Amino acid sequence: MEEGVPCKSPAPKLTPPAKKSQDMHDERSKLVNEYACRVLELLGMGHRLFVPRLLATSKEDLLQADFEGALKFFRVQLPKRYRAEENARRLMEQACNIKVPTKKLKKYEREYQTMRESQLQQEDPMDRYKRENRRLQEASMRLEQENDDLAHELVTSKIALRNDLDQAEDKADVLNKELLVTKQKLVETEEEKRKQEEETAQLKEVFRKQLEKAESEIKKTTAIIAEYKQICSQLSTRLEKQQAASKDELEVVKGKVMACKHCSEIFSKEGVLKVPAVSTDNKGIEADDEKDALKKQLREMELELAQTKLQLVEAKCKIQELEHQRGALMNEIQAAKNSWFSKTLNSIKTATGTQAAPQPQPPVPPREGST
Repeated sequence: MEEGVPCKSPAPKLTPPAKKSQDMHDERSKLVNEYACRVLELLGMGHRLFVPRLLATSKEDLLQADFEGALKFFRVQLPKRYRAEENARRLMEQACNIKVPTKKLKKYEREYQTMRESQLQQEDPMDRYKRENRRLQEASMRLEQENDDLAHELVTSKIALRNDLDQAEDKADVLNKELLVTKQKLVETEEEKRKQEEETAQLKEVFRKQLEKAESEIKKTTAIIAEYKQICSQLSTRLEKQQAASKDELEVVKGKVMACKHCSEIFSKEGVLKVPAVSTDNKGIEADDEKDALKKQLREMELELAQTKLQLVEAKCKIQELEHQRGALMNEIQAAKNSWFSKTLNSIKTATGTQAAPQPQPPVPPREGST
């Protein structure tokens, strides 16, 4: 790189195809010029920046080596060490971190200006103009190439943007169609939901009435069962009393019969009737009449006892039948309650979950005549 090249040089203004491209081009040119000037400044100050850093980092190696070793170190080892990218980057950072006072910078600037003026005075003007012309031509070619690249990039970006716009419009059309379909489905779903709510309300009302009716029937059945139980208890008590009274009366009759001479001949102690062989007098006739009366009274008591037992058996059968009806009614109510709730929940879930599914039939409420 020539030492007399200035840091900043005016670039020929080129009209880009658009204002945005021109701004980008100006910004890029500005950054390139700044970096170029910074690199030139670092290279120009190499003996003041890099040499002290190289000596500082290689101080231990230089102190341990002799004169020939130091020469070999500068000739072989030092370039080999900083050939690695990491070491070169660290050296650049250390060199850039050196703080140079403002006075020294002014001094370096004056020295550079003096050196530059002396070089310009010694240089042939024709050579300088040729070099400047060559540099300007290179800059013009570079700017033209950048202009072509920017124009190509602009056209490419326009095509890409147009394609993106077409895709976005197509996607917007698809989304609008999907939105319309979704709105229609939403309206249908809301209508279906409203119908399901009405059916649910009706089913709840029917179920409530059936439940109230079943509860009232259960209460009536429970009351009837309690009454029958009370009646059975009363009948059992009455039967026991009648059996005791009949037994007492029978004992009294047996005692009277056994006390009578004529009757004792007819009945045995166990109450078995004895048939007399021959009876020709009036006493035998009276004994027969008394015997018939006692038999009639005994038959009446046995008939009354049989009727009482029959009533007791009928009452027990009625109680068992009512208990069976009550259990069947409770089972039917529980089954109707479970089936109704499950069918209602399934129909609501099906209607709200999938629109394409057929409308579920409402569950049949329990029949009134089932009890």
